[in-house]
Amino acid sequence: MDKKVVLAYSGGLDTSVAVRWLADRGYEVIAYMADVGQGGDFKKLKKRALSAGAVKVVIEDLKKEFAEDFVFQSLKAGAVYESGYLLATALSRPIIAKGLVETARKEKAGAVGHGCTGKGNDQVRFEVTVMALAPDLKIIAPLREWNMYSRGEEIEYAREKNIDIDVTKKSPYSLDQNIWGISIECGVLEDPWNEPPQDAYRMTQDPKKAPNKATYVEIEFKKGCPVALNNKKCGAVEIITKLNEIGGKNGIGRTDLVENRLVGIKSREIYEAPAGWILHNSHKELEALVLDRELLHFKQGVSLKYAELVYYGLWFTPLKRALDGFIDKTQVKVSGTVKVKLLKGTASVVSRKSPHSLYKKEMATYDPGDKFDRTVAEGFIKVWGMPYKK
Repeated sequence: MDKKVVLAYSGGLDTSVAVRWLADRGYEVIAYMADVGQGGDFKKLKKRALSAGAVKVVIEDLKKEFAEDFVFQSLKAGAVYESGYLLATALSRPIIAKGLVETARKEKAGAVGHGCTGKGNDQVRFEVTVMALAPDLKIIAPLREWNMYSRGEEIEYAREKNIDIDVTKKSPYSLDQNIWGISIECGVLEDPWNEPPQDAYRMTQDPKKAPNKATYVEIEFKKGCPVALNNKKCGAVEIITKLNEIGGKNGIGRTDLVENRLVGIKSREIYEAPAGWILHNSHKELEALVLDRELLHFKQGVSLKYAELVYYGLWFTPLKRALDGFIDKTQVKVSGTVKVKLLKGTASVVSRKSPHSLYKKEMATYDPGDKFDRTVAEGFIKVWGMPYKK
């Protein structure tokens, strides 16, 4: 039996305990860390993984690929799960799982592992991706197998095994962060009646304490993707990073959501995505300017389905690839510039322009210069309403 396993390692409580748990059962553990913009001291986390029992640590910088091929593809799709979640965590899972598979091949490992709980969505996202890319690999999920049922028990286990951890019983939040946003759960948030305390937030200023003066940003898009910020050409990672900073200072991007998990339960989480909401709102308004009505309305339905596919862990599937073809076709003329006003928690699009704009002032205006032929309206209404005339 092959006892070499590549474990998706975040450096947090669950995965640090998982390293030791696997090592104690005879596994040769290779800790795989994907840098998708979560921050942290990777040298410290590498040392933690090794001290917990890993024989090797592999660290990959995936921020550029993540931003360009995953985040911006979701942005073009307009994917938002249940109207409030921009899918930051969900989007990171397929690229991390892909890295797990590639590392397992390089290291000649017969198994991959993850630190996901037995009732969360991430276990599905990791495992379905591995099944799609490498069905021969064994998948190990320690949190579904061990006899610890609370974070408190894991903390005690870590102390007994002298595993270095940052979490305490007094600060029980579970966090997952990358360049597109952060997911925050556990602790007092598990009661949906509790208002999220300010100490739970990481990326955003309290909107009440944000500047009283509005901040304006101009974002240029080309074929649906942001390419410049305030008239300066920028790469994907730079645009997201800068907008996170600017938006965070203005209290942009907080969401408090009771959502339907794939496994059939409801959960309450809070999300922060300053850059995500600024870009989503901007992209949506630019599409409103350049897409015709039927295409725009049909795409809205596709956006909902696309968000479900991402949330459900179905990134590497035939339907997702087919929808990508449709999405890319819709974005051919989604180029232009959008100006956004940021003020105390709101990101309002106040200006938009595009060389492909379908907006014609002479048709929309009520001032002199109106070229809309009002005489055709009566006939149009009669034909349109004919099926409903008694």
